[in-house]
Amino acid sequence: MTDGHLFNNILLGGRGGTNPGQLRVHAGGIAWRKQGGGKIIEVDKADIASLTWMKVPRAYQLGVRIKDGLFYKFIGFREQDVANMTNFIQKSIGITPEEKQLSVSGHNWGGVDINGNMLTFSVGSKQAFEVSLADVAQTQLQGKTDVYLEFHVDDTTGANEKDSLMDLSFHVPTSNTQFVGDENRPPAQVLLEKIMSLADISSSEEAVVTFEGIAILTPRGRYSVELHFSFLRLQGQANDFKIQYSSVIRLFLLPKAGQTHTFAVITLDPPIRKGQTLYPHIVIQFEAEAAVEGRLSLSEDLLATRYKDKLEASYKGLTSDVFIWVLRGLSGAKVTRVSSFRSCQGGYAVKSSLKAEDGLLYPLEKGFFFLPKPPTLILHDEIEYVEFERHGAGGSSVSSHYFDLLVKLKNDQEHLFRNIQRTEYHSLFDFISGKGLKIMNLGDVQTTNGVAAVLQNADDDAVDPHLERIKNEAGGEESDEEDEDFVADKDDGGSPTDDSEEEESDASERGDDKERPAAKDSKKEAAGTKASSTKRKPKDGDEEGSKKRRQKKKKDPNAPKRALSGFMFFSNAERENVKKSNPGMSFTDVGRTLGERWKKMSAEEKEPFEAMARADAKRYKEAMAGYKSGGPASTGGPASTVDSGDETE
Repeated sequence: MTDGHLFNNILLGGRGGTNPGQLRVHAGGIAWRKQGGGKIIEVDKADIASLTWMKVPRAYQLGVRIKDGLFYKFIGFREQDVANMTNFIQKSIGITPEEKQLSVSGHNWGGVDINGNMLTFSVGSKQAFEVSLADVAQTQLQGKTDVYLEFHVDDTTGANEKDSLMDLSFHVPTSNTQFVGDENRPPAQVLLEKIMSLADISSSEEAVVTFEGIAILTPRGRYSVELHFSFLRLQGQANDFKIQYSSVIRLFLLPKAGQTHTFAVITLDPPIRKGQTLYPHIVIQFEAEAAVEGRLSLSEDLLATRYKDKLEASYKGLTSDVFIWVLRGLSGAKVTRVSSFRSCQGGYAVKSSLKAEDGLLYPLEKGFFFLPKPPTLILHDEIEYVEFERHGAGGSSVSSHYFDLLVKLKNDQEHLFRNIQRTEYHSLFDFISGKGLKIMNLGDVQTTNGVAAVLQNADDDAVDPHLERIKNEAGGEESDEEDEDFVADKDDGGSPTDDSEEEESDASERGDDKERPAAKDSKKEAAGTKASSTKRKPKDGDEEGSKKRRQKKKKDPNAPKRALSGFMFFSNAERENVKKSNPGMSFTDVGRTLGERWKKMSAEEKEPFEAMARADAKRYKEAMAGYKSGGPASTGGPASTVDSGDETE
């Protein structure tokens, strides 16, 4: 290859496990990317301090030390790769890799060499092991000859799923000539001071900066967030997470709709675990107008050397901006902000729902990010195609007020973003097509142009039948449909027509009618049979008959209120809670959210509401029996006469 060498299945070694990926060595430096996406490491040739080759079990290891002290290990090279790579590196990067040998004798007596922030233990001229002093959390002198090191705990799954180095002890005899001391300052004390000057010992005692009472949405809770030299710590009432900066691969700063809050997202690889749930994204919500100022707990020497052009001694500004600024300076992770996309209302995202959760879909320059729950990051490189779908396509009726966006990945995984307002169609379509992503529609032969036509030609003032139905139920108006299995996310076919209402009414009241006096049986039977047959004609297109029935149909204000379903009792109990949790949510979206929650509830969770429904059904049956048997509401003629015309006996 004229532009470099490309190697697959190269492992990134180090604390936290080994991750396979693709390594590219080119004239400008070295780049490694984790297999399947995620962590990316890029080293410019100007930042490389030294390179080493070492024979390890079944492969060769390339060690890359950069000038700020970090050390990377890339494992998996073949013997024939070493000579070719060495020649290429010499010509393009200008550095000659040094060859090192690994000690396999098992001896534990040797010498200690500290280079940058790496401590190497050698037996003779061969290396036995090395550790990064950036991982040292505590160190102390035990007696006069032993130096004890304790390492940081990492709460990511990469550390939890393997054996991790927790502590290490060096015995330094008083006769040691490498670390020369005196009677009051033995050689072990000299080594201890050397380690303390390079390790992040102070980070375990005092944080660089602490943010108190931060609202974190995933994992949910309020935490005190401490930013240390080599790790960040989330301290809550029930949970405590310690995360090495080596696990932080990307930061996001995304304003929320309405500019009331701002999302700050920390993307991890490997993720943290809480119970059986993995969290690859830590989603933090800051108030948009909240500000903070103060000073960082950093020495002038560190600011002038290690954090030069990265951090400053003092900070002042919006809390979200300061948090990301400090975290980026300490971790070295890149920050992604909003893209050039603008919604029809001038926002940076569009409202949608994913897996029954409402949220915001952010179209970014290199991907899509759905927040806050479940936080889902989709890179453009992972997308096979996207598909615009008419909302509820395939049902008996299609609402033109919303559409869905299906994202199909190259690994056959799919993400369906639902209930996007139709006014956002053109903005999304233009942005997606501008990124060169494949747009297609499958299944119901709905072309993209067809979706656009429906959304564009829809009347803004058209009645949304789903919304009308929810409003009627919430207002306590009578509904002649049974609502036991209502699910708000499915197309319910619009508002019930008059014939469907009357048929449902006939079916539900026929049993009660048998108990009524038989004085009017002969005439009413004939009238009822004729009315019943006429009611079914509109299903075949008899619009004139439908209009007549609409004019006839009246409701007796004294008639008993129909029984509510278990879902309606649940909705009445939870509607205000949903509104409080989602300020500004439309009436339709509230009903849809309640329907999704009802669908996911178990039979045991539904039982209290079903019991209320059964009691209400009994109440309605008894009240209707009294009403039909000639109670006060049925005397006085006109109302009962009209009402009886809508019933079959």
